[in-house]
Amino acid sequence: MAFARDRMRTAQLALGLAILTALFLAVALWNGFPLVFYDTGGYLAEGLQGAFLAERSPVYSLLLFVTGGAVSLWPVVILQAAMTAWLVGETARIEAAQLSLQGLVGVGLVLMLVTGIGWYTGQVEPDCMTALVVLGAYLLLFHSTVLGPVRATLAAVITGLAVACHPSHLGLMAGLLLLAILLRLMRRDLRLKILPGLVALAIALGLILASNYALTRQVFLSRSASQFVFARLMQDGIVKRLLDDTCPQSGYRLCAYKSRLKTRADAWLWAPDSLFRSEGGFNGDHAEEGRIIADSVRRYPLLQVEAAVRDSVRQFFTFKTGDGIESQEWILKPEIQKMMPAQLPGYLAAEQQRGKLRFVTLNMIHVTVGMLSLLGLLLLLQRALIRGRWNEAALPGLVLSALIGNAIICGTFSNPHDRYQSRLIWLPTLVLLLARMKDPNALRPLEESGT
Repeated sequence: MAFARDRMRTAQLALGLAILTALFLAVALWNGFPLVFYDTGGYLAEGLQGAFLAERSPVYSLLLFVTGGAVSLWPVVILQAAMTAWLVGETARIEAAQLSLQGLVGVGLVLMLVTGIGWYTGQVEPDCMTALVVLGAYLLLFHSTVLGPVRATLAAVITGLAVACHPSHLGLMAGLLLLAILLRLMRRDLRLKILPGLVALAIALGLILASNYALTRQVFLSRSASQFVFARLMQDGIVKRLLDDTCPQSGYRLCAYKSRLKTRADAWLWAPDSLFRSEGGFNGDHAEEGRIIADSVRRYPLLQVEAAVRDSVRQFFTFKTGDGIESQEWILKPEIQKMMPAQLPGYLAAEQQRGKLRFVTLNMIHVTVGMLSLLGLLLLLQRALIRGRWNEAALPGLVLSALIGNAIICGTFSNPHDRYQSRLIWLPTLVLLLARMKDPNALRPLEESGT
């Protein structure tokens, strides 16, 4: 009888995983083709043609190759949806152990209807991996023993892959590990293990180094971090101030162009008339940019902190769905026609390329739900801490820390964009749904005890 129950339980879990995967692919299926972004062409060129692009993750690019991107882009988004479904399912099993198959499907359906999860899992872009870093870190750090060796290994592999797919994920994972170490030192009674998280980070580092070597025959982590920081400092006006204060004595080459600098980071990095582009872009000589960054930090430390804080706060509350998800025919058609001509008809017939996507009404729901979920997350965390239930505070605390960390990393080392935070903002909604499944009174205010 026990064996039969185990088989039934396994079958239900497999069915739940399949349904969640289908739900998370719903947007791409409705679109008629995997969603694409401005950067998709770069990942395709890197993965399918072997061209190294310093600004694009070689790990995600090679993932497109491994999953058969030259033949179809559907396998990679199916894999993304399946990994997301598995981590959501494992988190649900731990947070709400008695959750039924119907309850799990209900959680997935609500996430699809009121958050932007499907717009990322169905997109050929590593943004969907950011949330997987957080869920994977939670499972590995707090529940690796419960998972058992097989599921813990799978969680470590998925988390390591997710971390490796974007440079910002390295900082996010490192920050979560540091937080876990501090918590472990402060609270010995926490069910918290650091080693599984370190294993995932080691997997990520190995994938990054190996992928960079495969494309360049050189070993390194990243060659583009300073360029994004410089662009953000230009947008914040710090580069212009430094040049005004030090030119011509400083001898910077940019002194001659200080009155013609871009005022937006994206324009400096991507505009056709940008000096950055004309000087070789990400493959050019960036020694002067590094010197300007260091000089500005020395001269204006308080201004640097003020700008970083302002950009981080702005990034934290900037999470509309649909940032850059628009018709990409003008930029991607030549690449797809050259690299994967058989997929061109499906690409051109997609709702996205036909200009059918509209996000104004959708964001009335997504942004509202995101803000309310943030408030609910704070309430959950407060209740757990007031009661001294540190293990109950683990998931909401880790998700909140990840949201803050992601905002700091993206706001400081790049510049605020809706997609950077919207790719994570569905996590608080998931936490609240699971809390309600576990305890219907989870969000009610605590009653003060009388005397």
